[in-house]
Amino acid sequence: MDLSFSREEVAFRDEVRAFFRDNVPPSTRQKLQEGRHLSKQEMIDWWRILNKKGWGVSHWPTEYGGTGWSSVQHYIFNEELQMAPAPAPLAFGVSMVGPVIYTFGNEAQKKHYLPRIASVEDWWCQGFSEPGSGSDLASLKTKAERRGDKYIVNGQKTWTTLAQYADWIFCLCRTDPAAKKQTGISFILIDMKSKGITVRPIQTIDGGVEVNEVFLDDVEVPVENLVGEENKGWDYAKFLLGNERTGIARVGVSKERIRRIRDLASKVESGGKPVMADQGFREKLATVEIELKALELTQLRVVADEGKHGKGKPNPASSVLKIKGSEIQQATTELLMEVIGPFAAPFDEHGDDGSNEAMDWTAQIAPSYFNNRKVSIYGGSNEIQRNIITKAVLGL
Repeated sequence: MDLSFSREEVAFRDEVRAFFRDNVPPSTRQKLQEGRHLSKQEMIDWWRILNKKGWGVSHWPTEYGGTGWSSVQHYIFNEELQMAPAPAPLAFGVSMVGPVIYTFGNEAQKKHYLPRIASVEDWWCQGFSEPGSGSDLASLKTKAERRGDKYIVNGQKTWTTLAQYADWIFCLCRTDPAAKKQTGISFILIDMKSKGITVRPIQTIDGGVEVNEVFLDDVEVPVENLVGEENKGWDYAKFLLGNERTGIARVGVSKERIRRIRDLASKVESGGKPVMADQGFREKLATVEIELKALELTQLRVVADEGKHGKGKPNPASSVLKIKGSEIQQATTELLMEVIGPFAAPFDEHGDDGSNEAMDWTAQIAPSYFNNRKVSIYGGSNEIQRNIITKAVLGL
């Protein structure tokens, strides 16, 4: 299998790289490099720049606003976006519910929702995990009872990322409590402004509030908001999670972080010498770089095989990407912590007396380290991914 890029693909990479270099707002780039959270408006402003270029929903079919790029071009685009770095389009709309709607939804749903997702008119969040139903997602208890032309939804979702900004939530709900747990679930779209919805923020270990609890108490949802067939939601969820796990590899993010590690390790001294002069540190860095190169080649093989598994069936090898990608992301944040040492602690932007001169280039490393502990869990824990590989890849 030839994994080298063609002359045309190299030219495409140059075009994409130049666009990100010239168009990402400097303040946005700096925040991402330092591991800071962007505001909702900063994210929307950038996505509209991307939309103006025609790249906001690049991987969608052309009839819904996509670019018609090849799988390799999509890979190049995502890697360059992560290395720039630039904010990815809102995954919950663009990469999750959008593809579910254009793959399994009816024509009315496609006509209504897809343009609003593409234009960032609607902000989406994901209602999958529940207290006690995370990795064992099929055990979820949120129920949707059909009454005439409405569903009455009751339950609780948790770890709902950026729900505080959301206009809509796509939920897995139990519609047949008597069925086997995987076959009694439906995929339902719910307006976050509906009566009976309460959002409560959860402060994470890095001090942020990007995740939330969402409570649904007798929420009325039109039956027309059901995607696909009733009780077939588990199939749509597997399709969605397969896409999510491929994205979690985030090769470009780890490449950019390694670049930063090398830069800082040449500046920061330990025992009178730059950290990079320490052979033990160089060996650890080289090990991570080798693993990242192996991950990159594996992802390219997955890209080359794309489309061979049928409509709505992502490559089960995406679980491999999820495992190794999350492990490497965690390893790179650990190396950053090792480089900086005590300077990795967060600082008070409004009370700094100027004594911490290094803070401008070490900002937020500790919070980023803590935040990245979660990447081996979301999208299906790495333990669950190993079970998927055992069954779907190894056939055991």
